[in-house]
Amino acid sequence: MQKAFMVAAALCALGLLCAAWRCQAAEQQKPAMSLTTTAFENNGAIPVKYTCQGQDISPPLEIADVPEKAKSLALVMDDPDAPKGTWDHWIVWNIPRDTTAIAEGKEPKGVAGTNSFSKTGYRGPCPPKGPAHRYVFKLYALDTELDIKEGSRKGELEKAMNDHIVAKTQLIGKYARQ
Repeated sequence: MQKAFMVAAALCALGLLCAAWRCQAAEQQKPAMSLTTTAFENNGAIPVKYTCQGQDISPPLEIADVPEKAKSLALVMDDPDAPKGTWDHWIVWNIPRDTTAIAEGKEPKGVAGTNSFSKTGYRGPCPPKGPAHRYVFKLYALDTELDIKEGSRKGELEKAMNDHIVAKTQLIGKYARQ
């Protein structure tokens, strides 16, 4: 009797392990959330049109494979190569989770944060003369809508997002002043 119980327990444990492995394998097969643009390749040059030397409008962005458990999205674009430290160009949160595109030159629905120019909304690359800077578009899927006031800065956004990020992705463009 005891031997039969041990065999049954072992089979049950093996069944649970197999089920967990299948769930993990299925989870790994789901496509990762992505952020892309038709304006430039990831790690490619940002066209002048989207910079302070051009029309200074935002590039078109495409969002795919947002996790089902996400309740909202947040978008940050910054320049980690700025001479005085990371420079924030665009901050928006509480973007609806079903957003699949942000049109060229348009702000997404959501709440706008204050960038390093002390403005809300997109401000394009505007580096000093010299080597190209990287501009990182970061997209976060969050398990909640954030309760922070419009005009908050990136630090406040990052603090509010802490423990609420279910997925993140990024798109990098490069630009050197011409």
